[in-house]
Amino acid sequence: MEVNINLISALNEDFLLQPTLQLAPSLLGCLLVKETEEGTAAGIIVETEAYIGPMDKAAHSYNNRRTKRTEIMFHHPGVAYTYVMHTHTLFNVVSGEEGKPEAVLVRAVEPVAGIDLMINRRSMSDSVNLTNGPGKLTKALGINMEDYGHPLTKKPLFIAKGTSPESISSGKRIGIDNSGEARDYPWRFWITGNRYVSRHQIADSVKLLNKS
Repeated sequence: MEVNINLISALNEDFLLQPTLQLAPSLLGCLLVKETEEGTAAGIIVETEAYIGPMDKAAHSYNNRRTKRTEIMFHHPGVAYTYVMHTHTLFNVVSGEEGKPEAVLVRAVEPVAGIDLMINRRSMSDSVNLTNGPGKLTKALGINMEDYGHPLTKKPLFIAKGTSPESISSGKRIGIDNSGEARDYPWRFWITGNRYVSRHQIADSVKLLNKS
């Protein structure tokens, strides 16, 4: 499914000011768009993870840890928090109240615009594997550390309204086994049955949510 980028516009700021555990599932179905000199690429957000720093041992900002990397998380919500892990850039939406370092990690998107550009960037033609992971999607879309702190209501990197999913699943977050009780928080959300989700979980660890 291709989307005409010329017909969409960024979400208003009020949407991005939702509490973190509301914003994370609300982002599902929205469009993540990045404009570059090479062209524009976009994907439907299909998987997210919430991180609530002050009490979340899995968060970079746990216990209000303030560093050069996490500084933007203490600022006004609705901006991009990007960081590098194992050579890959990861993209987050800063959330929560100002002064309380929280964020939503975008884990996977479904490509809907600029697909040829994504294929070129990723040097692969398998559409599912283009963007079914947090490092994969940033490379495909052209998101990098220059986007750190960028307001997500403005070009060239922005979030636009999409179509609300019929159902949303939630479960444990991924790759945080050394974070104590936080590893069990059901703060990963994904569009139920979407093939671009990075990892599906067994049925008994999934909670179905209705999005209204």
